Amino acid sequence: MNIARSHYFEAAVGLIVVIASVWLVFAFLGRTANGAGSDAIEISALFPNVSGVDVGTDVRVAGMSIGEVTAISLSSDGYQADVRMAIDPAANIPNDSSAAISSEGLLGGSYIALLPGGSLEPMQEGDVIFDTQGALDMSSLIGSFINDSGGSDDGFDTMAEPDADGTTP
Repeated sequence: MNIARSHYFEAAVGLIVVIASVWLVFAFLGRTANGAGSDAIEISALFPNVSGVDVGTDVRVAGMSIGEVTAISLSSDGYQADVRMAIDPAANIPNDSSAAISSEGLLGGSYIALLPGGSLEPMQEGDVIFDTQGALDMSSLIGSFINDSGGSDDGFDTMAEPDADGTTP
């Protein structure tokens, strides 16, 4: 009798673990799902640089997720990245909005920030955003600061030590 009770207890604990695991999977899927929903509209934007942006990257307005990146390709002219996004039509983003690639911090990931314009007409399926700001290349920025290759063409060495008379050579 004691052995049977032990097996029932083990089965109950196993069932609780399975139920908790299934619940966690659904909770994580719900948490990481895009903010666009099933009735999302697809828009695109042309960026000069999309470093740090991949399929699945958040699209946000005022810090709130309203969609995600669905595809990235080279534009037909070959000089810009065409980023397709699925956004929630309930957000009513004006059709003259702009887009910028922003960072969550120095070590954080990137996201696309939509900056609403002043138009009364909302974005429609297939609209294109031309007013964009690409990603900042932090490694180049830091490298230019460290190497002082930011480019001063005045011929002065900003790191030079002053002479005995206090002037810089």
